[in-house]
Amino acid sequence: MAQAPDLVRYVQPLAGTAASTTLGALKHGEGTEHLANTIPAVGTPFGMTQWTPQTRPSETKCQAPYYFRDSLLTGFRASHWLSGSCTQDYGSVTIMPITGRLRTQAAAYAAGFSHRTETATPAYYQVSLPKYRLRAEMTATPRCAMLQFTAEQADSLYVLVAPNSDQGQGFVQVNAAKGEVWGYNPAHRIYQGWGQPAGFSGYFVVQLERRGARGGTFSGGRASGALSLKDQKDLGAFLGFKVAKGETLRLRVGTSFSSLEGARRNLAAEVPGWDFAALLAQNKAVWQKALGQIQVETALERDKRIFYTAMYHTMQQPRLFNDVDGTYPVFAGNYQNKKLPKGNYYDDFSMWDIYRAELPLYEILRPALVNDLVNSLILKGQQGGWLPIFPCWNSYTSAMIGDHGTAFIASAYAKGIRGYDVPAAYRLMRQNAFDQAGPADYANGKGRRALPSYLRYGFVPLEDSVQEAFHKKEQVSRTLEYGYDDYALAQVAKGLGKTADYDTLTKRAQGYRRVFDPTVGLVRGRHADGRWGAPFRPDVREPYITEGTPRQYTFYVPQDVPGLARLMGGPARLEAALDTLFTKNEYWHGNEPGHQIPFMYNYTAAPWKTQQQVRRILAEEYSDGPGGLSGNDDAGQMSAWYVFAALGFYPLDPVSGEYLLCAPLFARTSVQLPAGKRLEIISHRASPGAQYIAAVRWNGRPYARNFLRHADLMQGGKLELDLQAAPAKKWASEKQSWPSGLSAN
Repeated sequence: MAQAPDLVRYVQPLAGTAASTTLGALKHGEGTEHLANTIPAVGTPFGMTQWTPQTRPSETKCQAPYYFRDSLLTGFRASHWLSGSCTQDYGSVTIMPITGRLRTQAAAYAAGFSHRTETATPAYYQVSLPKYRLRAEMTATPRCAMLQFTAEQADSLYVLVAPNSDQGQGFVQVNAAKGEVWGYNPAHRIYQGWGQPAGFSGYFVVQLERRGARGGTFSGGRASGALSLKDQKDLGAFLGFKVAKGETLRLRVGTSFSSLEGARRNLAAEVPGWDFAALLAQNKAVWQKALGQIQVETALERDKRIFYTAMYHTMQQPRLFNDVDGTYPVFAGNYQNKKLPKGNYYDDFSMWDIYRAELPLYEILRPALVNDLVNSLILKGQQGGWLPIFPCWNSYTSAMIGDHGTAFIASAYAKGIRGYDVPAAYRLMRQNAFDQAGPADYANGKGRRALPSYLRYGFVPLEDSVQEAFHKKEQVSRTLEYGYDDYALAQVAKGLGKTADYDTLTKRAQGYRRVFDPTVGLVRGRHADGRWGAPFRPDVREPYITEGTPRQYTFYVPQDVPGLARLMGGPARLEAALDTLFTKNEYWHGNEPGHQIPFMYNYTAAPWKTQQQVRRILAEEYSDGPGGLSGNDDAGQMSAWYVFAALGFYPLDPVSGEYLLCAPLFARTSVQLPAGKRLEIISHRASPGAQYIAAVRWNGRPYARNFLRHADLMQGGKLELDLQAAPAKKWASEKQSWPSGLSAN
């Protein structure tokens, strides 16, 4: 049997750590939107803690722990940064090795480093620190890590351990004789309940292989022999040794969100020994297996690097939150723990982003994980009283807009992924869609924002400024996204035989019509009395639109593209509207609600334009190297778009179970599906660079539709596409070949 190729070597963890260099980001992005905000994370797929070199020693909102442009390193962080986001780290701890004299302020001990001596992979990171004549290395498990520091000269070596509380809180204790440091960093909420305790901490236990050190604690620049310290600004602990030239000091770290005892249990289970090489080999094998679920063949090594880096980024969150024994902190609780009877508990759902493609990718690759994710959402709803909108740091947030926990659960349900309490899930989703939280709960982030006016008018009018939210106003975008969520819930209601709910929700799902102004052919802000807001500026960021323009958001009707086309005057007018967006250079790939737009030509007589635009976006909005992502990666959504588009299909409407076809990027792709099944995707190119579909065959038989069905795909099989250099304008151009929607084509 041929040996599987080494896929880990293609991953570039530094991708996204520099400002985006893509065309769309340069035109449309603002401020932190120019940054992908990923980190060179060492860990395992969907693990509890990611380990990263640290160039920014804080837990500041919108500031990642590491940026490529920085030249000073201040340690190696056990991070809970939401990959590719504009949130903040929490419950983190940083370890920094220094030689010579003891220094305890970051400005004093920061060390210069060079990317030339830096190695970053998903399972391993190493860098040289010339200031200290040290070589630092690290590898990690789901909850733990091992680090080792090798001295290039005989010297005093100090290990600094610092909880990164920006609130001047936390605790640290040292036992120099045993070579141990332990402590915690309390987590705090942002968005709703900003700054309030999140009801849990990031706990850590650090153990050194060598004992008999000198030890103490510090606060800022003041070090002392005190063995513990609590609630001081810039607190930490240190252990000091004499080391010989060439000597390697190893340490292992356990983390937990439940307790110090949990961190110790996790460490004992995941890193029982001191063999760094063996642990690295184990963790590399984990990544090799995860990446190897999709194997691509192409002569272009650059495309492999971009593809497998994207896959790596799709596996950063949601985050594992329970210990090895199943203990986890209660959602929105006050330092209460519970224990799972089975499975795992996850948090950090960047839900406005990842319901679109990142979670649907794992509905294909790892349905068992998806069951755990849905069960986690149900637990949150039961423990907090309401299904959360955007659960992060194990708390309610109401970040962004919409109610896409519902969209995700409905997507899993519609695809037959149902290893959870379906009636309980439905009750929680229905509560969000029909009931208004009381004032205290609403202020705490529970329930849909602006639900009363949405139910009263069928849209959110300009008069409702949605004050009790981090994103205020954005009334038209809310209307559109609630319409999709209502459609999603309607499909579950239909499956459960709840006819009245299905009828009501389906009617509400067509509320997009109420904010579509036929005189301009686009969505527009509207007053409660029906008047349109003025002036109308289609290509300006308006306060009634979320991070975009009316023209860009007009196309967010994934549940009913045929209905949107009819409002515009028919499929030909939809095609023309899409053409205008692209010719005016108003398509912005950096904003998630636009991710379905290139695939909407599949609802017109010109699906070849989907093939054209997707291939252009793959080429222009993703590249090799640190600046290669088009704006915030948002917990892997930007990367998941690349994975799907490169494979040749995309879930424009994840709940429908339909994947819209485009031209695959690779000559051949093999996707390992559950139950030992396999999907083969083969491109037959008439000439190099051919990108237009001329014909499709599914398991050897001609296939006329321009979309695939989930149920068929999951059976495995062979998808073959004949590609040519010029547009094949007749392929799938008739309505019977197009995807579905609430309205008939």
